[in-house]
Amino acid sequence: MANEFWMSDRQWAVLEPLIPMNRRGVKPQRNREIISGILHVLRVGCRWRDCPEVYGPHTTVYNRFNRWWAAGIWQKMLEALADPGACGSQSIDSTIAKARRCAAGGKGGPRSKRSAAAAAGGQPESMPSPTPLAV
Repeated sequence: MANEFWMSDRQWAVLEPLIPMNRRGVKPQRNREIISGILHVLRVGCRWRDCPEVYGPHTTVYNRFNRWWAAGIWQKMLEALADPGACGSQSIDSTIAKARRCAAGGKGGPRSKRSAAAAAGGQPESMPSPTPLAV
């Protein structure tokens, strides 16, 4: 597949020490492929199920992302990658999302409606009618 994302050796050298290896059970393998798969899904914006098989099973890619996110490991990794001295360049996305006017709610955007009493020329019901002062 031509649209695959692979980390450079420089990026991998920054991230490799941050990977937790002291967990119980089976030690994580193919870390570079899995992390590249996670970054591919986040960069492309596809579903986890649509992650290419070259990165490993999509369930493994998602589970690793989910566990590391809950543990705060991804925050440390992204901070390390954002450091311009570590990798030589920054990899921060500056996408701009533009909303249409109808995104504010309903068809055609928000509208203010006058009450029936105000439209008929009377006093709005939310205000009490004035009482004459007794002299």
